[in-house]
Amino acid sequence: MTIPSISPAEAQARLADGAVLVDIRNREEHAREHIPGAVLWPVAHPTVSLPRGTAKTLIFHCRSGARTQAAAARLVSASEGCEAFVLSGGLEAWKQAGLPVQVDRRQPIELMRQVQIAAGSLVLAGVVIAAVVSPYGLLLSGFVGAGLVFAGISGFCGMARILAWMPWNRRVVP
Repeated sequence: MTIPSISPAEAQARLADGAVLVDIRNREEHAREHIPGAVLWPVAHPTVSLPRGTAKTLIFHCRSGARTQAAAARLVSASEGCEAFVLSGGLEAWKQAGLPVQVDRRQPIELMRQVQIAAGSLVLAGVVIAAVVSPYGLLLSGFVGAGLVFAGISGFCGMARILAWMPWNRRVVP
């Protein structure tokens, strides 16, 4: 099931007419960067009900639009009785259109991006060690690769758990 897409300019016009913009990303992503006035409704937490008030039109968005389309069936059922749209290109398209975004750089970047940075850095370090010092450096790259495969299969990412405990991931309360 799909929800019709609208451009950032169309979304802004509908917002001026009383539509509600719904951010379906997680709390951490929203805290770091969001469209002013957007209502947070993390689609990853199905127990939370959609705070739509009396809105007749809902516009859903994520960072790029991919998660929003993937969750379309759930969003359609949650928006029953309302006209629903997806912000084409999500937050990134909104920013490219030069529309306002609220940014709080004191908030940590998303955990998955941290995992990507850490895993990529460890793999690169293993390859450099293997090329310069010892071929045993490839063991580091292999270990990280095996951990990523395990995380993909099991849904448990040890690196994400460790990174979540790091001091820079303490959320700053405004």
